[in-house]
Amino acid sequence: MKIAIYGAGATGGYLGVKLALAGVDTTLIARGPHLEAMQRDGARLLIDGDELVARPLCTEDPAEAGPQDYVIITLKAHSAPRVVDAMQPLLGPDTAVVTAQNGVPWWYFHQVGGEWEGARLQSVDPDGRQWDGIGPERAIGSVVYVATEIAEPGVIRHSYGNKFSLGEPSGHKTPRIRTLSRALSEAGVRAPVRRIRQEIWMKLLGNVSFNPISALTLATLDKVATEPGTRGVARAMMEETRAIGEALGVRFRLDIEKRIDGAAAGGGPPPPREGGGGCIKKKKWRRRKGPR
Repeated sequence: MKIAIYGAGATGGYLGVKLALAGVDTTLIARGPHLEAMQRDGARLLIDGDELVARPLCTEDPAEAGPQDYVIITLKAHSAPRVVDAMQPLLGPDTAVVTAQNGVPWWYFHQVGGEWEGARLQSVDPDGRQWDGIGPERAIGSVVYVATEIAEPGVIRHSYGNKFSLGEPSGHKTPRIRTLSRALSEAGVRAPVRRIRQEIWMKLLGNVSFNPISALTLATLDKVATEPGTRGVARAMMEETRAIGEALGVRFRLDIEKRIDGAAAGGGPPPPREGGGGCIKKKKWRRRKGPR
């Protein structure tokens, strides 16, 4: 199996290291100092007290990798249309393209059925560049629940989470999605196959409310979700978002109050790093190297 991660920053780098260490033929497509560091020292993942080091192919040129079984795009949604031309060497006759971005994806109305079937979203796919250049028949959706950051070029620090929900636009559990789910699971990544539109909208409820409120108030999620004023604003934003989703045929499996309560339970500030009292000590990471 060959898997390319396009945009191998924090999330993509995490995924790439896990896959490479599990023996998957992995390519990380990145750029700048981050790419140079991975080419020189390997892709390094700081996780659970270990430093995992993998040496997959790291390149800026997709042509070096050639056709893949899966291309996982972990770029921000607004950057994805710009790489459609560059990614063409990765696309063979049966290559699947996994979109791992927040929000409503460009392929959303492919195989949705009803009056919206085949509608294109200019807001996320200007001029249909992804629809025409990738093709909705290649698309697999993914909703990401992992917190990572680039600690320094070539080094990804994992904080929490390891879930990448997957789903076909059709809702079917096809052989290609089962194969990808199994490969991710064997790499230590949770990859349940779900009705992907429901997953997209459940995460979107939080994206459209908690994110801006937290940015404006500088409050963590536990405060946003429990202070009466901010909780009320978040609830109103979620209700409006849910109404839009339901108008498009989405069934929400969790009510809004439980969605907010879940954020309150898990959204406090992270525990202090070693040293306490605001003093940060460099952690002694145990290095584990993967196959070259």
